[in-house]
Amino acid sequence: MNLPRLAFAVLPVAGAAALGGLASRRAPETYGRLDKPAWAPAPSVFGPVWSVLYAGIAVAGWRVYDASPRARRLHLTQLALNAAWPGAFFGLREKGASLAVIALLDASLTAEIVTLREQDPLAAALLTPYLGWCGFATALNASVSEPA
Repeated sequence: MNLPRLAFAVLPVAGAAALGGLASRRAPETYGRLDKPAWAPAPSVFGPVWSVLYAGIAVAGWRVYDASPRARRLHLTQLALNAAWPGAFFGLREKGASLAVIALLDASLTAEIVTLREQDPLAAALLTPYLGWCGFATALNASVSEPA
């Protein structure tokens, strides 16, 4: 077993999930009170979706370990931004700050996928649903507001 590779694949994902979970402790309460568009998912959707996405991100991380230094940096960057977003949105309740964080997440994740398309198309494909979800989350973040 390649322990450094396993650590690269699992620890950043586990860290992002744990930090995001801590910052989202009050997410059900906060999300429930927001004015949301009709297309906003029920709170029960987020846990299962993120479980599947994090599994895909970890498998991609296993593969990214052999990719270029740029791909590895982008992978770690997007996971750091992933971990930061819940704190901005649910912790600070700063819509502008959370939009800035998620826009950077979208950009770094897109750059990672583009970089990986040539180096490891399977890793790029594994990250594509995550990019789709992040794009959806960006639109949702932009659409919600505090009740009047």
